[in-house]
Amino acid sequence: MPIQTVEPQRLYRQIAEQLRHLMGSGEFSVGSRLPAERELALQLGVSRPSVREALIALEVEGMIEVRTGSGIYVQCTTTPSKPRPAITNAPADWGPLEVMSARILVESEVAALAAQNAQKKDLQVIRNGLQKMKLEAARDEIPRQGDEAFHEGIAQACGNSVLLDTVQRFWQARNGPLFERLGEYFENPPSWQAAITEHQSVLEAIEAGNSAGARKAMQKHLKQAHKRYSASWRRAPAR
Repeated sequence: MPIQTVEPQRLYRQIAEQLRHLMGSGEFSVGSRLPAERELALQLGVSRPSVREALIALEVEGMIEVRTGSGIYVQCTTTPSKPRPAITNAPADWGPLEVMSARILVESEVAALAAQNAQKKDLQVIRNGLQKMKLEAARDEIPRQGDEAFHEGIAQACGNSVLLDTVQRFWQARNGPLFERLGEYFENPPSWQAAITEHQSVLEAIEAGNSAGARKAMQKHLKQAHKRYSASWRRAPAR
């Protein structure tokens, strides 16, 4: 047998694969309840965010269902009819909470640079993004477009094309199916209003040319966003 290339696999995918195997082997039958997220993390020796990413991936595939106040239940024990996406390094394959952790590190520094380098036209682009968020929220829409425009505007203002490309790749991940499903649980009008207030603080620091303040405000915003995505499960909207 010839030696085959070993493909690296994201941790959440490894966790999901192990859970698929347990369901397929009869350890967990259709209708049975999986251990709680915290218990799975302890048993697998991994972090809760990685378990959550794996569960979201399995739910997107239709293999499990999260029932608020009750638990996580097996819906299917066979491989989904729709093939799982190949393992790639594409942003849509990145784990959502892992992306959020990376954004805390990268975008905090991007905001600090933007405070140093932003021109008038850059500031207007950032303001427009925040205003679009407010308008979308006022129409009871998910203010995703304004959010993306705001963060991309800051990246554009920082003056580093590699960092701009990095932030754009974060948003490719942000618009992927795992993030979308996670958002159905944890994005709601109060969370978006909190995010808008946090964005306002970032904008004010950049407008003032306060590099340290912009770094701190962006870091606070993204840590709060990570915290919101890590909260207890709530009921997802009807599909």
